[in-house]
Amino acid sequence: MPVIPNSYKYFRNLDCKYYPCHKMDNINCLFCFCPLFNDTNCGGNFKMKKDIKDCSECLLPHRKDSYDKLIKKFKLI
Repeated sequence: MPVIPNSYKYFRNLDCKYYPCHKMDNINCLFCFCPLFNDTNCGGNFKMKKDIKDCSECLLPHRKDSYDKLIKKFKLI
């Protein structure tokens, strides 16, 4: 079985009843619930609706190349 470099940074859960939750190719399900949800300086595309952070349009945690950005930011908070 071949080794896939950085395979810990990405996976897709095709059996999830909500898949696909966003309209994008190569969606990363690793951060299905974003670890930066409580951070309003997360760098993602969110909107505040009253006092609630709405991240439904944000694709940052689902991009294949976001792992390093999220981990780096998460370590700061």
